[in-house]
Amino acid sequence: MEVWRSGFLESVHRGAVVVVDPGGAVTWSAGDVGRPVLPRSANKPVQATTYLAAGWRPRSGVELAVAAGSHAGEDGHRDTAAGILAAAGLDPSALGCPAALPGHEPTRAAWLVAGRAPERLAMNCSGKHAAMLAACVAAGWPTDGYLQPEHPLQQAIEARLSAAAGEPVAAVVVDGCGAPQHGLSLTGLARGVGSLVAAPPGSPERAVADAVRAHPWYVAGTGREDTDLMTAVPGLLVKGGADGVHVAALPGRGAVAFKLDDGGDRGRAPVLAAALRRLGVGEDVLAPWATTPVTGGDGVVGEVRPAAPLAG
Repeated sequence: MEVWRSGFLESVHRGAVVVVDPGGAVTWSAGDVGRPVLPRSANKPVQATTYLAAGWRPRSGVELAVAAGSHAGEDGHRDTAAGILAAAGLDPSALGCPAALPGHEPTRAAWLVAGRAPERLAMNCSGKHAAMLAACVAAGWPTDGYLQPEHPLQQAIEARLSAAAGEPVAAVVVDGCGAPQHGLSLTGLARGVGSLVAAPPGSPERAVADAVRAHPWYVAGTGREDTDLMTAVPGLLVKGGADGVHVAALPGRGAVAFKLDDGGDRGRAPVLAAALRRLGVGEDVLAPWATTPVTGGDGVVGEVRPAAPLAG
């Protein structure tokens, strides 16, 4: 990605991106797409299939979507996560994710004005954690220690991520929410998310894909690019992860995954738009994400845009 300010090339964001076909074969790539990366929350949709396989039965597609998402802590997000816990006979004290303020700016501002303290339900991964706990209850596994790598739930998640990616998990580390995080190559990551939209109806994979696409607000939130893109492109599944990772998949078209080496967000949307064009999504639909404005004073003086190899 290139950052242009008043006609001057100011910065360059380097990374890697891969496009795979519906069968998982690489059709285009740039950079080292075989090197393991940490997908962070981009792993969540595939992870969510494990909760269903363990016996969790969400009461709605909304609950499954928030389980696979990284919500902004808006009221509906927190209420849904709390409902997952309550249905399993638990309450927010069972959550192992850290307390946080909502990511949604108006909601966070209202909390600060009211002097409201951070809460675990407001943390963007609380939906995932609530579903993890509900899956443990359904499977008869202990909820204590559910974030330990040796716990049966985490062992099942690791196995499912590896199977979906078609490769062994390269590393297991601690994610920002306290859960185990599993390293995969970008190629494996793209294959995994692609397998969700290609799965047959009635399977856990298809159930997650359908819930995420039907309820995109619960995956991210108001004004978030994942929500807006899934709203704009019928059939599209999109999931971002921290530190510059993103995945997306379209049934019958394939999937994409990328990692920005500097872990920043500035070039994220243009990379995603450029990659989605290679899946056949129209430029007119992707126009709002194709570049990121660079401001100067009270106006726009440049843009963040794909470099030639990606834009071609």
